[in-house]
Amino acid sequence: MAVAHGTALDPSRSRSGSSARDWAEIQERTLVPLYEAVHERLGVGPATSLLGLGCRSGLALLLAAARGAQVAGLEPDGPLRELARARRLPVAAHPGATRTAHAVVTLFEPLRLGSDPRRTVREALRLVLPGGVLVLAGLDPVATGRAADVLAPARRRAGGARVPDPLDPVGDPEALAAAAGLRLIGRGHTDCPFGYPDLDSAVRGLLSTGWYDAAVGFAGELPAAKELAEALHSFTRSDGSVWLPVGARFVLAARD
Repeated sequence: MAVAHGTALDPSRSRSGSSARDWAEIQERTLVPLYEAVHERLGVGPATSLLGLGCRSGLALLLAAARGAQVAGLEPDGPLRELARARRLPVAAHPGATRTAHAVVTLFEPLRLGSDPRRTVREALRLVLPGGVLVLAGLDPVATGRAADVLAPARRRAGGARVPDPLDPVGDPEALAAAAGLRLIGRGHTDCPFGYPDLDSAVRGLLSTGWYDAAVGFAGELPAAKELAEALHSFTRSDGSVWLPVGARFVLAARD
C-alpha cells in the first residue's frame, strides 16, 4: 500500500492533492480494524508515547490520541502531511523535527518500507525506546485470497517496471522482525474488508494506495483506472457497492 527521510524509509511518489484526499476520505478508513486491534493489544493510553512512521493523513494517530496517547507522525509526502496537520496532528517530514524515541513505533503499511525493508526496520529501531515496541503490519495473503486479483492491472500496465506488491513475502512482518533481531511479543490477524459505496469510489480509493503508481506512470491514469474497474466487477454487489474481503496481520516486536 512507502516513509520518512532519515530512517531509510523511502518516500512514495508524491501524491497529488486529489489522490491524498481520496486516501483520507475513502481508503484510510478501511484500515481502522487494524489500527484498533493494535492499539487494543498494546493497551495504548495516556502513558503511551506513539510515533507513526509513514502515517499518511493520520487517522491511526487520531485513534491513538483519542485513547489519551501522546502522538507524533512522520510523513514525507507533502499533500498527505498537510492533511494530517489539518487534523492538528504533529506530523513532520523527517525524524529531526520530532522527539528521538518513543515507547511505540508503528509501521502499518509494508509498501512504505521502501526498496530495502530490512534496512528500514533496523533504522526505525533508533526511534524506539529501550523496552519499547515496534509494530509491523501488512496485508495477509491467505485472508485476502481472491481479492488479490485487483492487483493484476498494476502489474500488467507497469511496462516492465518493478511493481511494489502489498502481498509480497519480502514485506512479511514476522520475518522482518526476526531479521532485525527483535523479540516477538505478540502477533495478530484482523479482517479489514475494503468496502466502497460504488465503483467510482473503489477505483479512486485503490488508486490512492500507491499500488498502481507504476501503471499510472506508464499507461496513464485513465487506462489504469479502466482496467482496475474491470477487475472490480466481480466484487460489485447488486446495489452497486464494492466489497473486497481483505485481511491484515501484525506483529509486536520488542527492543531489548
